[in-house]
Amino acid sequence: MIRKAKVQDVKAIKTLISHYAEKDQMLNRSLGELYESIRDFSVYEKDGKVLGTAALHVGWEGLAELRSVAVDKDSLKKGVGRRLVKACIKDASMMGVREIFVLTYVQGFFEKVGFNKTNRGRFLQKVWTECRNKCVKYPDKCNETAMTLKLD
Repeated sequence: MIRKAKVQDVKAIKTLISHYAEKDQMLNRSLGELYESIRDFSVYEKDGKVLGTAALHVGWEGLAELRSVAVDKDSLKKGVGRRLVKACIKDASMMGVREIFVLTYVQGFFEKVGFNKTNRGRFLQKVWTECRNKCVKYPDKCNETAMTLKLD
């Protein structure tokens, strides 16, 4: 089941994100950041356990970022990530978002759900706020791929 995240889910969300952040596959998020942005998050829950998470963050008019897509290692390749991304796309569409972007190391996954590669320079606001201030790979070691999905 996919649902909007609750405050009680933050520690499980943190665990999922930290697993990938420790492998340098995702930007880590502090507990404080997660609590502050809890409204952005959705979770995939099964039998009372959070097995996946994804956040949709509206950045500016018509554009939102899909971030922190993380799935429990035992639930990989079972459609959890795809379902979470589709739920975020639906939410974005209902809010009037025209385009979603993602910065990712797993280009193939996002291609399968309809995203297309684009120039990372299109998202300078993101780069100058989060990347510059929070990412240890900025600027010389960043090899994330920027991708977008246009909504109807």
